[in-house]
Amino acid sequence: MSGSKIGKQKGSRQRRLPRGPHKGVQLLLIQSVDHLGNQGDVVEVRTGYANNYLLPQGLATIATDHHKRMVEKHKAKLEAIEKARLANIQKQADNIGRQSVTIEANANDEGHLYGSVGAADIVSALKAADVTITADQVRLEGPLKELGLYTVKIQLHPSVGTELKVWVVPAVSGDA
Repeated sequence: MSGSKIGKQKGSRQRRLPRGPHKGVQLLLIQSVDHLGNQGDVVEVRTGYANNYLLPQGLATIATDHHKRMVEKHKAKLEAIEKARLANIQKQADNIGRQSVTIEANANDEGHLYGSVGAADIVSALKAADVTITADQVRLEGPLKELGLYTVKIQLHPSVGTELKVWVVPAVSGDA
């Protein structure tokens, strides 16, 4: 008899979860889950996956109309924040595109550098001009090994990039 009570409790708990068109459980993801979906997506999973992993870990909740409306409001706020952030990134890209930086480097008489100019040097030169970027945002096709003018790509965001003029000039020695 006690075995039948446990079976009924478990069965009744499963019936409360909303079923999808493929007889799985419909859940609303609270957090993004690899190979399943992003935050705010309504997904259909097997009952065991829902009961044993997604719901206890707090990764998902039951997909009620109320929860869906809350997620839509939250998504709208996030989209507004992302638009404002992209506008600021675009302003920064325009600012960088109007600038050029000069980097002094030791070179021989033919214009070949003894070292090379890399992303860190470009970041430092921009920092001196009150522009802050990271070295991984600088897209070099290789280190700059000769004197001259280079056009370097700067990728501030996957959808926002710009170009920066970089002058590599010989270092002024104190012997003159």
